Amino acid sequence: MKKTHFSETHTPAGFNPSTIDSRDSTQDKLVPIRAQNPGIELDHGLIAEIQANPTAIIHRTNTLKNRRSVKSHWQTAWLLKAITLMDLTTLAGDDTPGRVTRLAAKAQSPVSMEILQKLKVEKCNLKVGAVCVYHEMIAPALDALNGSSIPIAAVSTGFPAGLTPFDLRLAEIRESVSLGAQEIDVVISRRHVLTENWEELYDEIKLFKEACNTAKLKVILATGELVTMRNIGKASMVAMMAGADFIKTSTGKEPVNATLPVSLVMIRAIRSYFELTGNRVGFKPAGGISKAKESLQYLMLIKEELGTQWLSPGLFRFGASSLLNDIERQLEHQATGRYSASYRHPQG
Repeated sequence: MKKTHFSETHTPAGFNPSTIDSRDSTQDKLVPIRAQNPGIELDHGLIAEIQANPTAIIHRTNTLKNRRSVKSHWQTAWLLKAITLMDLTTLAGDDTPGRVTRLAAKAQSPVSMEILQKLKVEKCNLKVGAVCVYHEMIAPALDALNGSSIPIAAVSTGFPAGLTPFDLRLAEIRESVSLGAQEIDVVISRRHVLTENWEELYDEIKLFKEACNTAKLKVILATGELVTMRNIGKASMVAMMAGADFIKTSTGKEPVNATLPVSLVMIRAIRSYFELTGNRVGFKPAGGISKAKESLQYLMLIKEELGTQWLSPGLFRFGASSLLNDIERQLEHQATGRYSASYRHPQG
């Protein structure tokens, strides 16, 4: 069996922003994309062969940071694309129905019409990829998003620690789905990764998948707590084998959340799984991505490593609570030549 190296040399595809048109919503139609990943049997041999070279991984991702950023209308198109790939999120202990209602309004109209008109993209029907909330906020989110086609994602399974009794974690998933959540963001038991108990991790996620029924399963690995890049690569592959429709870096509550090196490991795992099974799995970096420039680096990484097909809401999302604010400021600067204060672009 060939070893899976998530740090092997890879020649990037040419970076051409003109292939990304924020006004074109046909990205998902380029290829048939399964609504869900059915998963496969756990392959211990494949998991044992997974390796990662941190030095090579960091070198690869540094090439993104050292490039000159795209400018002018190309940057506008990329930033508008980033908005369509965003899980607009509020996961605070003081969340209220009013805050969620305001967030839902922002999700449906993420950039002011004045800015869109100045950029001459007012007819692009811009909206975010989903709204992500706690279970208790599903009902007000549903009311506020009625008729918008924007899905609701609910965090579940004892988020963020994932240490509540297992039967309660399964019940929480089922209850969120019954209330109308179309996507469920679950957290894994990190101890299974740290002790290399891959069968327990596989069985846990498989039961989460069954509890989701027709809802999309997004599996949070909490990479900042998994210690090594090799652990992250193995956990990514096990999650996909168990049926994860998305793999996600972080809860946003860990000391270290999404980073480009960790994302590369997970993206290479997604590519390997696709080559093995023909099933496309989505990727969601979450936590710590708050600047427009950072979002462009992630979009470049996805395009070069996985291809244009992954630059769609069905296969890529940003988990974001403050990223939209900075993107809107950048768009206003492009439209007017001036940067505005951040308070001019409230989210919720």
